[in-house]
Amino acid sequence: MHPFGKSITSDFLLDQFSYFTEWEERYRYLILLSNQLPKLPDSIKTNQLSGIGCSNRIWFGHKMQKCNKLHFYGDSDARIIRGLIAILLTLIEGQRPSDLCKKDLFSFFIDLRLEDCLTIGRSASLSILSNKALEIAWQYVEK
Repeated sequence: MHPFGKSITSDFLLDQFSYFTEWEERYRYLILLSNQLPKLPDSIKTNQLSGIGCSNRIWFGHKMQKCNKLHFYGDSDARIIRGLIAILLTLIEGQRPSDLCKKDLFSFFIDLRLEDCLTIGRSASLSILSNKALEIAWQYVEK
């Protein structure tokens, strides 16, 4: 299990990012978050995401818990992407699928003032990850 969504919350991240005035500070903090994200064992790195503009290897998966809440996990070979995954996990971890489907995940990254700091490739990776999380949630809602 990871701390994102439990001990590291969206309010905590909003508070932390509010202190940063320079994009370099945001990047350093993304790297710090990436270091807190547990590395996935190779045995579950089976669902690699790919897409246009996404040049890094990204793994992203989930498990439905008995309490009808989703547990997500992810990893990447790039530190900034790992940091973005950590933030995304903060938003989606432990959510009921119906609640997750109502969220605008990308708007949170705008609230953190990250949208102008990300390269096109990193923005594409973030979009792919956010869309995948919502796609997973919708699969459970539609059952």
